Amino acid sequence: MQLMTKELEKQLDKNAQLPEEERKVVVKYFTPDANATWWISERDPHDPDRLFGLCDLGLGFPELGYVLLSELSTLKGALGLPVERDLYWDQKQLLSETVHQQRQPIDPLQAVMTVLDRP
Repeated sequence: MQLMTKELEKQLDKNAQLPEEERKVVVKYFTPDANATWWISERDPHDPDRLFGLCDLGLGFPELGYVLLSELSTLKGALGLPVERDLYWDQKQLLSETVHQQRQPIDPLQAVMTVLDRP
């Protein structure tokens, strides 16, 4: 699967020019077998490989930060499945809304069990 398209590049670049409170999540990446998700809102105009958004590595502690597209394209989950682009992602949600939604409190025991990979 192609993680980046010319259309997404245009949208990410345009989004980076907007005030922070108006930036929407343009593309969502995820690992189908590792519970990691990246909601990307923009890319660095000086380094097109560098993307910015909300990153959740599946541990229950999502944070805003940068990720390299080249790294996403080489990552594989526990079953060897590559990172995929969510083709059905609705680009109407603001990054700030996504951050609020994904940072909802979780049960600490559940977080530990997730890390230990036990049912």
